[in-house]
Amino acid sequence: MEPLSIGIIGTGWCGGIRAVASANSALVGALHLAEVNSERLAEVAEQTGAVTATADWELLVDDPGIDALMISATPETLHYPMAKAALDAGKHVLLEKPISITLDEADDLIRIAESKGLKFTVGYSQRFNAKQALVKRSINDGTLGDPVSVLVSRHITRSLGAKIGSRTKLSPAAMGATHDIDFSLWCLDPRKPLRVYSQVAWGARQDQGVPDTQVIVITMDDGVTVTIGAGWSLPPGYPNFSTTWIEFLGTEGALIMDASHKDIVLNTIKDGVQFPLSTMPGEYVDHVYAGPMERETIHFLEAVAYDRPVMVDPRLARLTMEVYIAADLSAETGQVVELPMGVDESQPSLLSAITG
Repeated sequence: MEPLSIGIIGTGWCGGIRAVASANSALVGALHLAEVNSERLAEVAEQTGAVTATADWELLVDDPGIDALMISATPETLHYPMAKAALDAGKHVLLEKPISITLDEADDLIRIAESKGLKFTVGYSQRFNAKQALVKRSINDGTLGDPVSVLVSRHITRSLGAKIGSRTKLSPAAMGATHDIDFSLWCLDPRKPLRVYSQVAWGARQDQGVPDTQVIVITMDDGVTVTIGAGWSLPPGYPNFSTTWIEFLGTEGALIMDASHKDIVLNTIKDGVQFPLSTMPGEYVDHVYAGPMERETIHFLEAVAYDRPVMVDPRLARLTMEVYIAADLSAETGQVVELPMGVDESQPSLLSAITG
């Protein structure tokens, strides 16, 4: 097997993690970077020994020697044009969530990838957390019996929320709860979401034009209910702190998980109480990595190198997007939104293709 030539577009927080993980992998022979922040580009290029370091992402797309691209660029409006260009050029693609801004864009990316036989996946890294994987296994092997209800509560700090919200005016559903919608639909597959109801609550971040929290209730086609609460207004604290609570109830058992990341407490005179290793993507601790994003990156490299299926099918990412669009519409109108929405009934439905 020839070593892979990998490109990273956007070397910020997530892109930087993926760049280092790729550089450390024996599967990768050459690493290419594109980043508009010259200081950050130089930093990551030095850290990874990149062959190419440029401000022009199109140079990576046009390079015939590059096998696959990981797109971690912001704002999120760039996801579709960058991914489309990469897929059109015959590159395998790992794209950070969201898959796109509109359902039509998502459908277009899926069509191109499938027509060219390319690996195309979306960065829902929480599937690579051991706790979430345990829920999936416990459903699949019958430990919990038939699913009855799901509850997920996720909160991040307002400093991180402001950082996310400043680049694109997307809701807590689209930028926070999206991970938990994906996780829930993944665990409950092949069940279909039939209706969505959502409400938002305004508070500390109202002056920024975004709600503090959003609660989403999803009803599946067999009556299973999924309740997800997402917020991004916790008081400032440890950088990028994320806290999650999960309850998965079935007819034969229940799985309750504390993912609040309070098991490690660092208390210093200078900074007060901190919660290391609490970020959603994870972080490097010298020679080891704590969190899911490194493993997710290696999984994509292995899928490309060994022609294996990707963990996150873009069709399910599209369904996740449809659910949070419905949640935002419900929050705006105060009405329940029925699914599917935005599907051409004269053509095979992407929704039906996902869920069987």
